[in-house]
Amino acid sequence: MTVPDEQGGQTTETLRVIDWNTPGNNDYFVASQMWVAGDMYRRRCDLVAFINGLPLVFIELKRPAEPLKTAFDKNLRDYRGQSIPQLFHPNAFILLSNGADTKIGTLTGAWEHFFDWKRVDDEAEVGKVSLERALRGLLAPAKLLDYVENFTVFEAGRGGLIKKTAKNHQFLGVNRAIARLAELRESNEKERKRLGVFWHTQGSGKSLSMVFFTQKVLRKLKGNWSFVIVTDREELDDQISKTFKATGATAREDVRASSGEHLQELLRGNERYIFTLIQKFRNEPGKAYPPLSDRSDVIVITDEAHRSQYDIFALNMRNALPNAGFLGFTGTPLIKGDDERTREVFGEYVSVYDFVRSIEDGATVPLYYENRIPEVQLTNQDLNRDLEALLESAELDEDQEKKLEREFGREYHIITREDRLEVIAKDVVAHFTGRGYRGKAMMVCIDKATAVRMYDKVRSHWKDEIARLKAELAQTKGDDREVLIARITVMEATDMAVIVSQGQNEVEELKKRGLDITPHRQRMLKDKLDDRFKDENDPLRLVFVCAMWITGFDVPTCSTIYLDKPMRAHTLMQTIARANRVAPGKESGLIVDYVGIFRALQNALVELTRSRGHLIF
Repeated sequence: MTVPDEQGGQTTETLRVIDWNTPGNNDYFVASQMWVAGDMYRRRCDLVAFINGLPLVFIELKRPAEPLKTAFDKNLRDYRGQSIPQLFHPNAFILLSNGADTKIGTLTGAWEHFFDWKRVDDEAEVGKVSLERALRGLLAPAKLLDYVENFTVFEAGRGGLIKKTAKNHQFLGVNRAIARLAELRESNEKERKRLGVFWHTQGSGKSLSMVFFTQKVLRKLKGNWSFVIVTDREELDDQISKTFKATGATAREDVRASSGEHLQELLRGNERYIFTLIQKFRNEPGKAYPPLSDRSDVIVITDEAHRSQYDIFALNMRNALPNAGFLGFTGTPLIKGDDERTREVFGEYVSVYDFVRSIEDGATVPLYYENRIPEVQLTNQDLNRDLEALLESAELDEDQEKKLEREFGREYHIITREDRLEVIAKDVVAHFTGRGYRGKAMMVCIDKATAVRMYDKVRSHWKDEIARLKAELAQTKGDDREVLIARITVMEATDMAVIVSQGQNEVEELKKRGLDITPHRQRMLKDKLDDRFKDENDPLRLVFVCAMWITGFDVPTCSTIYLDKPMRAHTLMQTIARANRVAPGKESGLIVDYVGIFRALQNALVELTRSRGHLIF
């Protein structure tokens, strides 16, 4: 604003409602039992925390013997919905507590999205739920200002803007990464490039952590920063770029590299964000990849860093950006063999939030295992490690599919035998329709042809089951009729789809096997199947996949994974994590095993629960 100066002239002064950089320059005040008047009602609030007169934190307290959910159901819903909604217009976050149990949430959050705050200063602390920990962890002036300024976003969704704030592990983890970046800027050239590995288990919000990290770097660290977000899966690239766009970090579409040439054009510029697949760092045979930028204020963020950061594409990326820093994000730990190579590129773990801790904190739901292996089965001991290694690729191309059949004929023949698939298809129908929580489900098959074949078989048994239930209904009386009617109604409304990647000559190749992929491909091209599957109210409830959607595709209401594909290591961990997201009414996810992956699953879970080299489970 313009104000008079001592010489009688005018000077421009900048006024700030809050001094984010110097906590002591602000006024902090907590009002107890404050009356607030709305258009029709007056309500007395337990505690409201103000900064410079702004009511930024709402606190509702209950007696220790009273369930905490009553604070949400009876008080908060009334206050924010109809009684005194104006109080929440500037609100940063909401704290509910009965002393022993404490939850943090936002104005737009449902009860299921309120979370614990168990650790105050360091993620290695023993997590305890208490009002004291939440107050010390969030309402100390410096922490409160940091949280409000750097860890709050508004994400565009189907229902409008959704306010999201960082969970405890995101707040601590991102701040550790920021501290490491600030520290390494003073280090030698080699060390300053290795910003660390950020391991937060699948489903714990890695994409939002990336947003929080980049936004805080831009606000708090001097430099003309640019970020190159690199993945090795189309689904991951799409999901992460959409998260950045939905939260307003970037509004541009043209910073997602569409080709190798487009990527080079972006890297030569001064873009703030660039999204790309690692595969786009390809070079002409016999020619070295050109250096594109010698800037030291470029940070390369790689998702699932362990999978593809050591081959020729990764080398090209480092040649293109010789002075960039590298931060590796991963939802799965570094398994034996990855560790040394990863340390050479990224450095040590900078933040760890593993599988068990995320369940204990309620960030993800627990997963349960059910063995439903049919009699016609390849035993786990006979699984060839070369076969597993081939299937570790997220998506088999045509040559790999032919290699699968040619070199692993016996194993492939057993897994895809008609009588075995028939048994599994019938079992899937019985299991899917008999579940308690009726969430979405994925059937993971060994390849594209088997996914189409399983779809056909399940549809056939599905119709048979509806006919059987209708026959049973005709002979049923009393309350049992209502149960049968409800089950028939759900089955008749349920939609299914095949989700597989495109391939050359796929129509002809599958036709030779007696399969027609054309209607499935047309649906995938014309129908927004991803949006439909994510919509909990949409009748698309069961999908058949072999690789697509098993990484980088979040569907909170997906509760069941039917596994009929040999898997191990990272791909197995990422696949089972499709079922661990939090959703209303969902208490757990279920892994149904048809192929005998129990031993691989045990090994995967051991790795998932490693924290800084020590087993915690």
